[in-house]
Amino acid sequence: MHGGPCGSARIFLAESIKTMVFFLQMVFAGLSVGAVYALIALGLNLTFWTTRVLNFGQGSVLMIGAMLTAVLIGYGVNLLLAVLIALLATCLVLIVTEMVAIRPLLKAGGSMGWVVSTLGVGVFLQGLASLVFGTQAVAFPDVLFNSSATLQIFGAWVSVQYIAVFVICVVIVGLMELFLRRSTWGYGVRAVAHDGELASLMGIPVRKVVLLSFAVSGLLAGVAGILVSQISGTVDPGFGLHLLILAFVAAVLGGMGSAVGALIAGLSLGVLEKLIAGYYSPAAAQTVAFVLLVAVLAMRPQGLLGKKEMVKV
Repeated sequence: MHGGPCGSARIFLAESIKTMVFFLQMVFAGLSVGAVYALIALGLNLTFWTTRVLNFGQGSVLMIGAMLTAVLIGYGVNLLLAVLIALLATCLVLIVTEMVAIRPLLKAGGSMGWVVSTLGVGVFLQGLASLVFGTQAVAFPDVLFNSSATLQIFGAWVSVQYIAVFVICVVIVGLMELFLRRSTWGYGVRAVAHDGELASLMGIPVRKVVLLSFAVSGLLAGVAGILVSQISGTVDPGFGLHLLILAFVAAVLGGMGSAVGALIAGLSLGVLEKLIAGYYSPAAAQTVAFVLLVAVLAMRPQGLLGKKEMVKV
């Protein structure tokens, strides 16, 4: 006996609260992870805007940034210095990637060889990391708050790291959108994205714009790698591929060329993924991204906030 109707009501209320708390925890976790997807997607967008190339080695760049940070801190390097070195390394990696694996193939004209070359860069970086750091997962230190720190929101205890990662990613995406719309470099990126040849004739230094877009993309990848490793607690040479795939889906869903679209798609994808994993199964959550991709492309090929492109003939 549970004390009659009152006892049953208390049990029902307690179960309802537990259900709501679990739901909120899944949503907050999804928002945090989804914000990282959006940040990676923005990096993919930047290089796509200026070169019409998708860097399929971006996942390994995330890994390099996170792995370098963890290893340097493990050797006693100051936290801020370790993060700075890691971010400079990811910027340099993408600049070299553009010069070695992308630009020569774009010069060939009509070649899709950059797909293979960027994948090759990713495989090379993964192999190099395995050789230098080993194949085992490396524990990632607490860069943002302590992993045990929590905050109660609407009755649900949420990791402060989740909140910090979400806020940092959203702020960066917002600043990048503002920067792209208001700064001289932003105007240059949009001009090159619209018509590189015409931008060159107008005196815009197209080469510098392209290199800077790759450097910023590398910076975003490094930040994303550090943030997502902060959530997962470990980093290994192979951890970037899954993130790259989901970020690619977010970029396409949001519309290639839309930072806000990437943010909305990334957050939606992250929340949906966590809810399906929590209520059904993690295996089913792995398929949600591709189901969404097929559905959106079937109804709106340019993505949620993307614009149809006029193709010169």
